[in-house]
Amino acid sequence: MDKKQVFEQVQSALVQLFELPAESIKPESKLFEELDLDSIDAVDLVVHLQKKIGKKVDPETFKSVRTVQDVVEAVYNLINDN
Repeated sequence: MDKKQVFEQVQSALVQLFELPAESIKPESKLFEELDLDSIDAVDLVVHLQKKIGKKVDPETFKSVRTVQDVVEAVYNLINDN
């Protein structure tokens, strides 16, 4: 899965879980300030993504994410970590 596909998965999850308009979700979108997610939402997103990719996500990895692109990078690295 390339980064574009990961972004599409993350975007889809945000639309599905939080009813955000897809056009408002851009790589540079800030999760907490612009998309109005809170820490519980972030946990829900991580759980959803874990199910999608079939890998356990280390909570430490997601403590530093601030933007949609940060999520994409974290998921991409997890998928491609050998």
